[in-house]
Amino acid sequence: MIGLLNLGSLVLGLIAWVLPVVILVRSNQNGRKSWIAFSVLSLGACALSLCFQIFYSYHLVKIEDWSALMDTNGAVAFAAAVLLTVTIILNAVSALIVSRGRMAK
Repeated sequence: MIGLLNLGSLVLGLIAWVLPVVILVRSNQNGRKSWIAFSVLSLGACALSLCFQIFYSYHLVKIEDWSALMDTNGAVAFAAAVLLTVTIILNAVSALIVSRGRMAK
C-alpha cells in the first residue's frame, strides 16, 4: 500500500503538468472561463504529489530503512524541485497567454 505513494506522486505530477497544457490548447477556443480552476487544480496536484513523497520518506524513516532513504533522497529532492519549477512556469505562461487573449479582444 505504501508503494502506491510513489505511483500516486508520479500520476499527480503528470496531472500538474498536463492541466496548464490543456489551458493553452483551449485558450483559442472558449476555455478562458475555466483557466483559474485548471491552474488551481494543477497547483493542488503538484502539492499533493510533493506531499506523497514526504509521506513516503516518513515511512522509510519509520521503518528505519536508512539505506533506501539515503539512496533516494537526492533524486527525490531534485525531482521535487523540477516538478515545482515546471508547474509554476507552465501555470504562469498559461495565465499570461489567457490574459493577453482577453486584452486583445
